[in-house]
Amino acid sequence: MTPSAIAAPEAARVPEAARVPEARVEEFGAFVAALRSEALSRGVSDATFAAAFRGVTAPDPEILARTKRQGEFARPVWDYLVGAVSAGRIARGHARAAALADTLAAIEARTGVPRWIIFAFWGVESDFGASAGSVPTIRALATLAQARHRGDLFREELLAALTILQRGDIQPERMKGSWAGAMGQVQFLPSTFLRHAVDFDGDGHRDIWTSDADALASIAGYLKDLGWNPALSWGYEVSLPAAFDLTRYADDLGAFARRGVRRSDGKPLPASGAASLFLPGGAGGPAFLITGNFEVVRAYNTSDSYALAVGHLADRLAGAPALARPWPDGARRLDTAGLKALQRGLAAQGLYAGEADGRAGPKLREAVRRYQIREGIVADGYAAPALLERLGTAP
Repeated sequence: MTPSAIAAPEAARVPEAARVPEARVEEFGAFVAALRSEALSRGVSDATFAAAFRGVTAPDPEILARTKRQGEFARPVWDYLVGAVSAGRIARGHARAAALADTLAAIEARTGVPRWIIFAFWGVESDFGASAGSVPTIRALATLAQARHRGDLFREELLAALTILQRGDIQPERMKGSWAGAMGQVQFLPSTFLRHAVDFDGDGHRDIWTSDADALASIAGYLKDLGWNPALSWGYEVSLPAAFDLTRYADDLGAFARRGVRRSDGKPLPASGAASLFLPGGAGGPAFLITGNFEVVRAYNTSDSYALAVGHLADRLAGAPALARPWPDGARRLDTAGLKALQRGLAAQGLYAGEADGRAGPKLREAVRRYQIREGIVADGYAAPALLERLGTAP
């Protein structure tokens, strides 16, 4: 989970207690008191707990406001890619990679994860370590946990953050990240840190805040643990032959090649490997064959836009050209409310199972394709406004 950090410097922030009604401050205090006993039962000392909550006396209204929006889900994929895969970012990435060439080579040799995909994650998450976040993690997680944002998730993450402090990897004043508790250069949530962070520089601390080596190795280790397949890329931009049968959208890469699908950069597709067709702007936009590694990227952040940005940035850093096919002019897309309505409409048709969360992902793509195939319309899997109108489901 990797939302951007709040932009305002900490020194400019008004203390949260000054902006919160007294009743809310009291409720927050009761929450912290109840949390303390649970933290102690998990091995967190009184001293660690007190240091972690020093100055954290009320929920932060700015953090609560941020729960209403999240860029990689709210913006069209083509707009998201403009910022995530800019010429400036590519240039900065090449400069940073040259300075860290030996470290990258060692990490790649140890994990089997290609350096450019590691670097692309680093670039999207923190602009290669330059923007690791300035929000104190305990304040952020305590605010979200006390508000029960996403149920008990952030309470567990808060307890995990206290465990990290108890283990001594970082001091409370240096434990910072995004408004949603994702930490440091790699934007790991605390539970992810506990399972996957790496002390690559050998100083005895897993430091994803200031150690480039630890940050890069932690990304690589996490991807390896998630099942990254070194034999394949995340995906390939492709061109489709005329009258291509979009209903056969999942196949072996070799079979796609035999059906006339070609990589846009002119290189051959791998001889084998499971893949599926991904048309994030509909049939009129760029087409991709995505592999299981695309889902590994999505395990880091479930946004399709995020996964495509990481994959394309990795390709550009490795020297690949920009996308060959432009995004369709004037393309319409559903907003979050529209996507929720589409999910409800498809669920009513028995085609979608799951929460109506307003997020476009593989489950919604599959449901849309099944509906399109059943209705005899272009089966591109794209959640277009016309589908919602056809279903007759109001946002």
